[in-house]
Amino acid sequence: MSKKIFIWVAHPKAGSLSEGLADAYQKGAEESGARVRRMDLHTMQFDRNDDEIGFATSELEPDLKAWQDNIDWADHVLIVHPYWWGAMPTKAKAVIDQAYRSGFAYRYKARGIAWDKLLTGKTGDGIITSDTPPLLDTLLYWQPGRRVLKTQLFDFTGIKARKIIQLGSVKMATKDKIQGWLARVQKMGATAAA
Repeated sequence: MSKKIFIWVAHPKAGSLSEGLADAYQKGAEESGARVRRMDLHTMQFDRNDDEIGFATSELEPDLKAWQDNIDWADHVLIVHPYWWGAMPTKAKAVIDQAYRSGFAYRYKARGIAWDKLLTGKTGDGIITSDTPPLLDTLLYWQPGRRVLKTQLFDFTGIKARKIIQLGSVKMATKDKIQGWLARVQKMGATAAA
């Protein structure tokens, strides 16, 4: 049975490097036999000022529900986003705040601080682009973007992180460097499909 992969391009603008990296990953995955679903943040429509963000009682808007359905469907998830001020863009964070909620991704137990991880059995990859060189981000800031993907979005909900990479500096990257990143990411997609 072929692997089911959901790719979320969490960049608020069309034509981004994040989109190109997702294209390469998708190509590698599909050429290796995976079935792929994909959503691009720049096409998603939802109210970012929901007063009941993250509460299981509020009804999700159609694009947020589709995002949840795609994660639920997938065996493997890829999140690719730019690194802006140490985090993903605010519109991407709004999707997480509203759709990655209790009852879907996790559920706290009645007593204490323990919780159930509701997305166990899935794996995940993360690709972050940045103008900050990854080594500098590691030495000065302790990898906040990579840590959030691994520990808060994946580990907290039961998704086993496979590979979380940061590519940069985008600002200083040559065309050859970017081609190397695209080839690397295409191989990641092929590996995810295996």
